Amino acid sequence: MASKDFAFKTISKDKFARTGLIETHRGNINTPAFMPVGTQATIKACTIDDIKKTGSEIILSNTYHLMIRPGVDRIKSVGGLHKFMNCDLPILTDSGGFQVMSLSKLNKIDKEKGAIFNSHIDGKKYYLSPEESIKIQLGLNSDIVMIMDECPKKSRDYKLIEKSMNLSLYWAEWSKKAFGHNPHKALFGIIQGGLFKDLREKSLEELIKIGFDGYAIGGLAVGESQNEMFKVLDNIKDLLPDNKPHYLMGVGTPSDILGAVKRGIDMFDCVLPTRSGRTGLAFTWEGRVNIKNNKYKKDNNPLDLNCSNLNLNKYSKNYLNHLFNTNEILASMLLTLHNINFYQELMSAIRENINNGTFDEFHDKYIDKL
Repeated sequence: MASKDFAFKTISKDKFARTGLIETHRGNINTPAFMPVGTQATIKACTIDDIKKTGSEIILSNTYHLMIRPGVDRIKSVGGLHKFMNCDLPILTDSGGFQVMSLSKLNKIDKEKGAIFNSHIDGKKYYLSPEESIKIQLGLNSDIVMIMDECPKKSRDYKLIEKSMNLSLYWAEWSKKAFGHNPHKALFGIIQGGLFKDLREKSLEELIKIGFDGYAIGGLAVGESQNEMFKVLDNIKDLLPDNKPHYLMGVGTPSDILGAVKRGIDMFDCVLPTRSGRTGLAFTWEGRVNIKNNKYKKDNNPLDLNCSNLNLNKYSKNYLNHLFNTNEILASMLLTLHNINFYQELMSAIRENINNGTFDEFHDKYIDKL
């Protein structure tokens, strides 16, 4: 039986905010969607079964980390990443470009060879070209594959950002050729250009000429303010193809997500809910809770009275405070799951309000609260 082709359709719109459906052969994804991050073939402190119970319909994993440990051949030997980590959800893999720039000891960027770098784990030298990145992602059997791009740090240097954007466009064409014909998978292009309106527009225009199954906005969540990020989205929201999904990479806080959805974004990923869960920060409909705070020692209420999923409300703030202050593993497990569940509740509420034509009111109620 042939695999189902990748497809996307818009269901409803409320100004620029929109709901949609991504169809993959491993399942459908309702958008706007949040992707929990499973960088190293696991979402830290959670099982896949629990992740599914939160309403998550897709997860993200990462080329850079998996090529270093355990290595793509080891994953291929068992039939790909889904079988390796026992996950039947669709998986999007990042190309590894961002991690090459942010984690490794980078030796060189070569237009024709890609990135030459040393592993942040053991110092071993690696070569990661756009073709190799695509080859690795296809070996992982990812459902959504990202092109390799260069992700520079935040900079006001126009020439530097322009040079980086042009390199990413060159690599985008290379990535497209390496991807070949895989209709049951998707290849997303990545828009670069820093905070410069004309560079972002040029990047998107050239990527559309190459032709991709979806368009991601990269080079954000690198230290810019929320207003700067929203301005970048405002500058390109009219130009993003209506018939393709729009993905804002590495974002973000609940407030970031609300503002980005208002500007036409369909997909998000971020380590924030899981990383915060491991350090004692919980997201709730009443705002953020630092459960380590002494004021919760005698608070026998649940984290969020509005949460009814996964029996998470049977644990009091008093008990959670105790778990964190004694470094119990269960603390990270419970708060991580709570945060992912909250993010999925947020996405569900966003979709409901867009479908009902009330998204602006919902946005205004929570943009400064969450």
